[in-house]
Amino acid sequence: MKVRGNVFKYNDNVDTDVIIPARYLNTSSAAELAQHCMEDIDKDFVSRVKKGDIIVAGANFGCGSSREHAPLAIKESGISCVIATTFARIFFRNSINIGLPILECKEASEKIKAGDVVEVNFDTGEIADVTQGLTFKAEPFPPFMQAIIKEGGLIPYLSKEEGK
Repeated sequence: MKVRGNVFKYNDNVDTDVIIPARYLNTSSAAELAQHCMEDIDKDFVSRVKKGDIIVAGANFGCGSSREHAPLAIKESGISCVIATTFARIFFRNSINIGLPILECKEASEKIKAGDVVEVNFDTGEIADVTQGLTFKAEPFPPFMQAIIKEGGLIPYLSKEEGK
């Protein structure tokens, strides 16, 4: 699986409360959550994000509360992938569970800039910054985890497996 998009860049310790502020957690509608994604850290995010865009961030992305709403809001907003130096453990797991592709790559996180065009190959872990002509290598997920992401998350994956 491959994606290509423009980059939104954030620093270290982007917590779930700025990804989707708690004041919007009275809904489970992914579309409603997406309307408020990142608004406390980037007021223009929702108006600028396009389907396929990519978030690149520093260390500990998704720290804070253990809510699935955060990766769900990111995915529903149109983001195709999040690349970070590291992810908070619960955000990492929640991302896989809802089918949001994520990759850890410190060098990419440090060198990719906001607005760059980036291509990601999830099968190989290759991250190509088309704008700067740079290539980075992340550890790709094992095939079973890639299958979960390709199916859109754990529940669709399990439903498909039951039907076999």
